[in-house]
Amino acid sequence: MIKKNITKSIIVGLFSSITLGVLTLLTYKTEFGVFLITSFGSSMVLLYGYPDSPFSQPKNIFFGHMLVSVVGIIFSHFVPLPIYLLIPLATGFGITLMILLNVVHPPAGANAIIVIMGGVSVNYLVNPMLIGTLIILFFGVILNRLILKKKYPL
Repeated sequence: MIKKNITKSIIVGLFSSITLGVLTLLTYKTEFGVFLITSFGSSMVLLYGYPDSPFSQPKNIFFGHMLVSVVGIIFSHFVPLPIYLLIPLATGFGITLMILLNVVHPPAGANAIIVIMGGVSVNYLVNPMLIGTLIILFFGVILNRLILKKKYPL
């Protein structure tokens, strides 16, 4: 059991490093924009370490990240409140929608905070959200299906 946990830990850490390396290289060594956001690190913990969790399924990862980011952008551009009210209201609304629509991905709960504090434009939905999430899911499928031989997605 201990050997299995050590092996799993090393593989998950390695794939997290590889994925973050790709996202970081795209962010800092290309002209394509930002691909790296903090909540992606938490997504990798779930996707690579606990792929059987409902929170780790592609629809949850993809739609959770996108939904809460959209909420953050809508609140930041169209709700005229001070930031100390905007952040908690947008985050709470985003979490409510994830639960209501059954696309809960806990790391995505941070996206409204990231969006509002970063003052991002609607382009943020494409890059880093759409492309970054797809990159993470690509590596998740490779790890879980091809290397670990798990049924993923469930």
